[in-house]
Amino acid sequence: MRTEAMSFLKLTTALRTRHITMVQRWFSSATQEENKTQLLTSRDSAYANAISPRTNVNSVQVTTVSGDIRRMLSKEALPFSAFLTDTFGRRHSYLRISVTEKCNFRCQYCMPEEGIKLSPRAELLSTEEILTLARLFVQEGVNKIRLTGGEPLIRPDVLDIIAKMREFEGLKTIAVTTNGLNLARLLPGLQKAGLDLLNISLDSLVPAKFEFIVRRKGFHKVMDSIRKAIEMGYNPVKVNCVVMRGLNEDEIQNFVALTKNMPLEVRFIEYMPFDGNRWNFKKMVSYQEMLDHIKQEWPNFERLPGAEADTVKLYKVPGFQGQIGFITSMSDNFCGSCNRLRITADGNLKTRTCDGKPSPRTLPIWKI
Repeated sequence: MRTEAMSFLKLTTALRTRHITMVQRWFSSATQEENKTQLLTSRDSAYANAISPRTNVNSVQVTTVSGDIRRMLSKEALPFSAFLTDTFGRRHSYLRISVTEKCNFRCQYCMPEEGIKLSPRAELLSTEEILTLARLFVQEGVNKIRLTGGEPLIRPDVLDIIAKMREFEGLKTIAVTTNGLNLARLLPGLQKAGLDLLNISLDSLVPAKFEFIVRRKGFHKVMDSIRKAIEMGYNPVKVNCVVMRGLNEDEIQNFVALTKNMPLEVRFIEYMPFDGNRWNFKKMVSYQEMLDHIKQEWPNFERLPGAEADTVKLYKVPGFQGQIGFITSMSDNFCGSCNRLRITADGNLKTRTCDGKPSPRTLPIWKI
């Protein structure tokens, strides 16, 4: 078990054994008058201090059991949940949930060839806990949830999770990021369950190079998945490509060419450091370098407008059906406008979602 965290499952057990009385008033983001959660425990005086007569009657300061996280909840209705608005004014309406640590690929930029040490099953979020957390975040104002992993589609109940999330009032978008290996087979069920958006990883258009990068076979299955997604009406189908010098930077123009007649949004991702991927700055191809390379072939490559919280810089070759995106986490980060939160498979909340570094705001979900 991590020294800094306790799994959500173990916490709920601990709460029961310590006889903490929890008075909960769950609410929708539209009715923040009801946005109050009070934790009362005989051995924690922090809350008692917070609601003492000295406390302003128009607000309640809630202090967690650990005492290290404080929330100020206004009695007056707000346009967006105070719970999901951080001290920088960023409104976190987008939640990524890792539903498994397991993956059937061993991508060089993601993990070591031997894989990673998996958490004990007892420390991982159960299906019920995933849905409970998702529902609470949606009630607070989250309107987009993306399921990730590992590889989320190897989780046996992923269709049920999506179908039940689809019932949440206020949730506009459900997305999945997948390596595409099993996607073609599962896609009819995923669409029926309510899946709105797809991101499919594809780092090379050369089968042998693809297998070298992901250390597994499966190139043709991934391509079949992309074609199947297009046939079933997903538009755009987002294709994630991590660009690494010496491996696939020579294919950038070939990826752009795919967007001529296909409704794809190819996303070039700057190579980022992850635990175990032996990251080297010399392997990173910057956004500007990729842009210059593309403009050698298509000088009229044009920038598209984007939304305020976008983490992608969008471009398009005029006349092409699809478009190109750049995820510039290394050379031009977008932390100031990021609206994403991430829950890991073992129940930790992270505010940093774009790389593999330990988040400075990583904490067990139960400490919120």
